[in-house]
Amino acid sequence: MRVVVDESKCQGHTLCAMTAPKLFGLRDDDGHSYVLVDEVPADEEAAARRAVESCPERAIGIVD
Repeated sequence: MRVVVDESKCQGHTLCAMTAPKLFGLRDDDGHSYVLVDEVPADEEAAARRAVESCPERAIGIVD
C-alpha cells in the first residue's frame, strides 16, 4: 500500500500529519503535506486510512 498527496488540493490543515505522523510530513514554507515513506508499513495501514478520511480537501489517496 502507498499513500499519495494531491498537492493541488492540499490546503495545509495538518490533520494527516497529526493522524499519521510516521507517514506524512509538512513543508516548512506553506505547511502542505508530503509523504515520508514509499510503502506504508503494515502496522501503519490503519493510520493511513484514518488520514485519508480526516482530510477535508480529499487530497490524500491510497494506491494498492
